Amino acid sequence: MRQKRAKTYKRVMALYTQTFGFRQPFQVLVSQDVLIEGAKCELNMPKQFLNITQGECKLMITQCCMEALYKMGRDVQKTTDLAKTFERRKCNHRTALEPDKCLEDVIGQTNKHRYILASQSTALRLASDRIPALPLIHFNARGVLVLSPLSTATVREKNKAEEGRRLEGVKVLEGVVDGGNVVGAAEAGPGAGVEKRARKVKGVNPLSMKKKKVEKKEGEGEGEGEGGKRRREVDLEEESADVGDGEGKRKRKRTKKKTEVQEAIEELNETNKVAGGEPEGGEASD
Repeated sequence: MRQKRAKTYKRVMALYTQTFGFRQPFQVLVSQDVLIEGAKCELNMPKQFLNITQGECKLMITQCCMEALYKMGRDVQKTTDLAKTFERRKCNHRTALEPDKCLEDVIGQTNKHRYILASQSTALRLASDRIPALPLIHFNARGVLVLSPLSTATVREKNKAEEGRRLEGVKVLEGVVDGGNVVGAAEAGPGAGVEKRARKVKGVNPLSMKKKKVEKKEGEGEGEGEGGKRRREVDLEEESADVGDGEGKRKRKRTKKKTEVQEAIEELNETNKVAGGEPEGGEASD
């Protein structure tokens, strides 16, 4: 399938989905003449329907169309076997009708069940053009399976739906007061008459303000200064006492090892003291 044609089919099916409520898997109601035409061209019909609808498909066939295939005998046996794999759509006809009449009866006047009709009958396709929201699939003159453009009835129904949505929007806008986004009294809810409280004017953040400077009197300032100094002195004395107690408990003096030179000097000093101190000691003893 050409890319341009595939885009067109995707756009058309999107319109059917958004406007008329078609959903995947799409229900494709297949006529026996389309299957026979596809067998002549040796086409994979399920794959062809999948490409045209651009989505999942549920292929369906009525009992009357199956009866028409049975009457043709073994010449269309492959087509009959393929049709048997489709879902059987009950048409509730006691005696088999012509396939065109059967399909027309199943679809109805409004296509309530959102079928996609695949038929090669020109008379049936002309009659189906009067039914809105009914996609048609058929073989064109060159033997290509195509999706028919939107019919006049479908376009008319689409425009009507768009106009209805537009009028709904106009009704909503009628209750809006100019210059505001307030709904009118007729369409307002139960709590619409309650006015919103005005917000209070907030003051300056006290944390961001500078504190006011208090002027101190002469007497008060001196007294406070002396008292403050005395308190500080007392506090410092207590702290020093605590520190002194703590130092005795915690700190230890580290003794450094004496060098050989220092030891020699100390020995000389001791000998000198001993030598000079003996006569003094003797005189004191005498």
